[in-house]
Amino acid sequence: MRTTGIQELLKSRSLLFCDGAWGTIFQSAGLKPGEIAELWNRDHRKKVLEVAHSYVDLGVDMIETNSFRGNGIALAGIGLEIDAAELNRLAAEISREAAGDKCLVLGSVGPTGKILMMGDVSENEMYDAFAVQVQAIEQGGADAICFETMSALDEAELAVKAAVENTNLEIICTFTFTKTVGGDYKTVMGVTPAQMAEKMLSAGASIIGTNCGNGMETMIPIVKAFRDFDSNIPLLVQPNAGIPKIENGKTVFPETPDEMASHVPGLIDAGVSIIGGCCGTTPDHITAIMNNSGRRE
Repeated sequence: MRTTGIQELLKSRSLLFCDGAWGTIFQSAGLKPGEIAELWNRDHRKKVLEVAHSYVDLGVDMIETNSFRGNGIALAGIGLEIDAAELNRLAAEISREAAGDKCLVLGSVGPTGKILMMGDVSENEMYDAFAVQVQAIEQGGADAICFETMSALDEAELAVKAAVENTNLEIICTFTFTKTVGGDYKTVMGVTPAQMAEKMLSAGASIIGTNCGNGMETMIPIVKAFRDFDSNIPLLVQPNAGIPKIENGKTVFPETPDEMASHVPGLIDAGVSIIGGCCGTTPDHITAIMNNSGRRE
């Protein structure tokens, strides 16, 4: 288990802050439906840099990179697999430029979109795709890798293994959980927070948590489920700005910054270590979250 900058920060601060959504801002800046955001690292570098700066300027402790769908398997569907290393390196370089020495940079890595048990892709192919991505992110200057929006243990284990064996970066892994009819929380692949925590910590992640799929209030019982398993491991939570709705043909995330921030004390009481935002969140949401945290430098 690797412990570097984030763990060091947590020794002096009980609560850290991450950035919010990038895609939400890209859409306002002209990203078209179906357009690959990672291509903006090469074609619209200035716009990506502006998003990174919008979060750095808030005083957050860490920002991510514009590389969520940057693995070769996901990019292969649009003929861009040969560009994977370049796009991920550029993503990390942009965030590193914005962050400077003000905050840490987390390389964002999402799932491949393929299911191992269905035979859509081999373990070696998946491992290699993650290895290329995380190596490029490290070359671009990131401080850590954040595997996020995961749901399957086998894919996430391969991802973490690829980072452990091919980089010197601290490793974060977050899964997306939904509430079941029985009242507990599982991923779409049936994985509980406790099962996820055990496997990811064993694989080499030093920080775990949950992102996407839920608003701030719903994240509270998920954090409690993690804490029932491990009372000490750092937990990262990145909620959506509420549950999305369709209005006039567009996806809208309804929670205002103040509404999200109102649940921050409950999330802190549950045992969160790092708070950021996922879909629908903006710099205004992160500002409100920070202001309602009670953290003092």
